Formats: sequence, structure tokens, C-alpha cells
Amino acid sequence: MLVGSSVRRVAIIGGTRIPFARSMGVYAEASNQEMLTASLKGLVDKFNLRGEVLGDVGAGAVLKHSKDFNLTRESVLDSGLAPETPAFDLQRACGTSLDTAIVLGLKIAAGQIDSAIAAGVDTASDVPIVYPTAYRKLLLRSARGRSLGERLSPWAGFRPGFLKPQLPGVSEPRTGMSMGQHCEKMAQTWQIPRADQDQLALESHRKAGAAWDEGFYEDLVIPFRGLKQDNNIRRDSTLEKLAKLKPAFAANGTLTAGNSTPMTDGSAAVLLASEEWAKARGLPVLAYLTYGKYAAVDFVQKEGLLMAPAYAVPRMLADARLTLQDFDIYEIHEAFEAQVLCTLKAWESPEFCRDRLGLSAPLGSIDRSKMNLKGGSVAIGHPFAATGARIIATLAKQLAQRGGGRGLISVCTAGGMGVTAIVER
Repeated sequence: MLVGSSVRRVAIIGGTRIPFARSMGVYAEASNQEMLTASLKGLVDKFNLRGEVLGDVGAGAVLKHSKDFNLTRESVLDSGLAPETPAFDLQRACGTSLDTAIVLGLKIAAGQIDSAIAAGVDTASDVPIVYPTAYRKLLLRSARGRSLGERLSPWAGFRPGFLKPQLPGVSEPRTGMSMGQHCEKMAQTWQIPRADQDQLALESHRKAGAAWDEGFYEDLVIPFRGLKQDNNIRRDSTLEKLAKLKPAFAANGTLTAGNSTPMTDGSAAVLLASEEWAKARGLPVLAYLTYGKYAAVDFVQKEGLLMAPAYAVPRMLADARLTLQDFDIYEIHEAFEAQVLCTLKAWESPEFCRDRLGLSAPLGSIDRSKMNLKGGSVAIGHPFAATGARIIATLAKQLAQRGGGRGLISVCTAGGMGVTAIVER
């Protein structure tokens, strides 16, 4: 049976991650497997899981080499977990580890497994470099040759240009536009001022810096490669400094390096379980993963690339019979501050909520003082597949410290998709 006799609550036990670092820096020589293994080991040590057989481990990376076809399983084998612990790879762009947590949560809720780790990792420093398709086909034709002549003959078609490497692009295959260029169009459509984006970026850095200074991240982040804290946070950032930065994606644009997420390397992991499994091991439950929802938009013809969460969240609220205001904390992934502001403005728009969401009234505004309280992705950084696990662990700890409450998670992704979730205590 795929489903047990009853639906169980999905407990969030806690998480660990390595410090997030700007790409081409401290982790320039670190592989995805090395970073993912580090976060998994941190979780194993933190919750005394050495030698344990977990129900499943799911993780993924957006940018990975072909040799990493079994990335998560290989990392598990070096993590300290029992070798009998199964593992799988999943990839949904920036929503990867949040999606993985939802998938594993469903397995726990259904009684299929009792424990799991959801994780993610990404490096923009150690990216796969490939060569032109014509060169690859030449090599394959040569490899298929049965005689020396058959192996050599394809090389007659060799051209010097074949040796020009092709770096992985960050543009959408359907449009040829980068995520930043797409977000510029969104900012224009929704009329998001540069000053508002810079203000949100400044708040992100201040909140992240304060969280580190107060010790909030000390038990969530483990040292790696000599780094002990996220190294993108700018405690000395000011609106004046942000205002001096040039547009990054369009000559007359509003998105800059200061109000956009930097290219980042890092990994994060979070431990999920049934209440019974946690109780048997004396592990306290921080919070519960209660709802999850996905959405996608036609970003080629109709909608902004990063607007899918604006659709996923109201559908999830309908499932949970909640309003947008029924939350104590909002964790909205900051791919770009313009994207966050577009989403918030959409929920406040009577026209958008009526024409696009089919609602009789707008969802309304949120209390901005409850958003990204420990800093967002613009300050902390965004190793694509790792961000969801970072957010889950951060939110669960905040709810535990509060003694209760409800949190909303919203993550936009490449390909015009969104992954959202609700965490409660």
C-alpha cells in the first residue's frame, strides 16, 4: 500500500548548512558532492544519526556534472548514515530542496517512511564545461568505430572552433533572456521603483547581519573550508551606496548587483520525521510542515517569469482555509527584490486577483515587518538548490523560539515555476 492507515504529521527536527559563499571565492575548488556531504555530516553529528538507517534522503543541484548522476546517494555514503539509507536526486531549479522536503513529507505523512533528509547544493564555481555539439558527435562517432579506419575517419571533419568551450548559460531556453532581464520586464509591468528595491535589499543585509550577531545561526551553520559565516552580507551597506550601483541587466533598468541575488556556492539540509520516530530518539520537534503547493506560468506569452508563487500561494491558502494575513512570519525568497515586490503588489491588486486568480477580492497586503526576519537571499546568498532547505530550517527555528505560530514560504524558480509551503507549530 502507498498509504498507511492514517495520515501523520510531518515534523521538522532541524537543519544544518555550510556558510553560503560568493562564487569564485572560498569554495572555488569545492565540488557539489563535497559541499552536500558536509551539510549531511553536520546533520548526522547534530542529531546523533551516525549509523542510522533513514527512510530516504532527497537532494539535488541545478548545476552539476554528468559524473554526479547519483549525487545524493554518493554524498549519503560519506555522511555517516548507514550505507543502507537510500537516496535520490530531484531538481526543480531554485525550488529544489523545498520541493524535496514536500515530496519526502508526503512519504512520511502517508506512513511509507518514518524519517528523511531534504537537502540541496549548488556551485557556480565548479560548473560543467562542454564543447560544441558537433565535436561531441564527432567523438561519439569515433568511439563507435570498430576498426582503426572507422575510428579515425570522423576526425576529417574536425574544426578548430570545436575546442571553444561552452559555459552553462543562465538564460531561459525558450526566450534567450536571463532571469534578470525577465525580472526587469516584471519591474516595468508592475512599476516597481528602484528606491523600493534598494530599501528591501538594505533591510535584507541588516536583518541577516543582526541574526548572525545575535547568534541565531550558530547552531544552523557549520564551518566549511575555513569559512564560519555567510560572506555576502554587507553590514555597512547604505541606501547611498546601493544607489550608486549601475543597472545590471538593462541600460535604463532598476535591477542592480545590490538588489539582486549574487551567484553563490553552498549547501543545506533539514531533517524530517514522524512524531513517533522523533520521540523514540529524544529529538524535539521544532515545527511541522503542513501544506505545499506548486504553480507554473506561461512566461513566454502571458506572465512574468518569476510570478508563479503569486498563483501557488492563493491555491495553497484555499487548501488550508487561511488568508494571506494569517501568518506570523513570511519567508519570501529574494531572487531579486523587484520579484518580491511584484508578487506582493499582485496580491494587493484587485484586477490581478480577479482576472488571473479568479478571486472576488484581492488577497491584500502583508505586514512587511514579519518578512524575512533573519535576512533574505539577497544578503545571505542563493546556491540555487540549497535555498529551500535553508529557509525551512530558519523558519522552523524561529517558530520554536516564539513558542508557536505559522510561517509562509514562497520560492520562485527558473522555467516560470513556484514552490510554496506552510510551516506551523
